[in-house]
Amino acid sequence: MKINYFDLEKKLKLTFKDKSLLIKSLTHKSFDKVHNNEKIEFLGDRVLGLIIAKKLLEIYPEEKEGVLDKKFASLVNKKTCLEIAKKIGLEKYILRSNTHNRKNLIEDKVLADSCEALIGCIYLDKGFQFVEKTILKLWSNHIKKSSITQIDAKTKLQEFSLKKYKKLPVYKVISNTGPRHKPLFKVGVKLFNTKYYVSEGKSKKDAEQNAAILCLKEII
Repeated sequence: MKINYFDLEKKLKLTFKDKSLLIKSLTHKSFDKVHNNEKIEFLGDRVLGLIIAKKLLEIYPEEKEGVLDKKFASLVNKKTCLEIAKKIGLEKYILRSNTHNRKNLIEDKVLADSCEALIGCIYLDKGFQFVEKTILKLWSNHIKKSSITQIDAKTKLQEFSLKKYKKLPVYKVISNTGPRHKPLFKVGVKLFNTKYYVSEGKSKKDAEQNAAILCLKEII
């Protein structure tokens, strides 16, 4: 099946000079072990980080480094990259094994990584100012939401446990089930002298957060 990259260019409102670079940036290693997007993804990750960090310093010049770090992490993590990838329909343009069957689900990690690779491609093909403009446009809603900084449940639970027991919470993966593209983690967390509070999530991190939320509801 031939992929129409012109549609992607229209969504991004740009025209790539080097179409082969664009194709490479959206080629997964399962499709081509040599000419794939791993190195471009490596670059894109750093470009994204630099631009988001620069923007946060501009928006919050008086904010503490710790708060900026939390805002930064929420904006450049795989979850946000996945949301951006889905926003522009990136799954339709990725080359991977069995790509002829577009009904096959593309794993979330592949989509998020491809988003970073696309950023690397835009930087190499169009330069820093252009990729900065593109990222700030695609991330605009997420950046606006960054004005609300919330301490996550794991951090709250850790602070509570250290203050009361002088010990860190203990997390334990109880099970990891489901297909590779849609796993389901079950994680338990306990404090000193408490039972395990168990919850689930689509990733280990999400399951830990959910378990921490449950624990906090019970003990505070």
